[in-house]
Amino acid sequence: MRSDNSIHLTTAAKRRHELTRAKAIAALHELDRAGDPITFESVADHAGVSRSWLYTQTDLKDEIRRLRARNQPAHATATPARQRATDDWLVFPHEVQGLTREEILQHKPLDESFFSAKLDSKKE
Repeated sequence: MRSDNSIHLTTAAKRRHELTRAKAIAALHELDRAGDPITFESVADHAGVSRSWLYTQTDLKDEIRRLRARNQPAHATATPARQRATDDWLVFPHEVQGLTREEILQHKPLDESFFSAKLDSKKE
């Protein structure tokens, strides 16, 4: 009858798991210290582990997401000034219905000629 050596396999698996976790944690700290982008892919590559394994480690997954959110700017790209102006001045027909030209101009920074051209074209 053979002796049960499964305890050795279990111990080796636990040791391998802890070593892998330590490598992932170290990679995460190194990337953060260096100011490099923190993504699942970058941590996995740096630590020599798979991305799918990282997703199974709840605490590491949460830390990657936290650091990624902390390091991301509020807006990845700034909205061009011309587009911001358009968005600020956008007027829908239901917004101006029943208002006088003066009331509209009071709230929307548009040139008087804008409304004159629109109103003149409707009269024809």
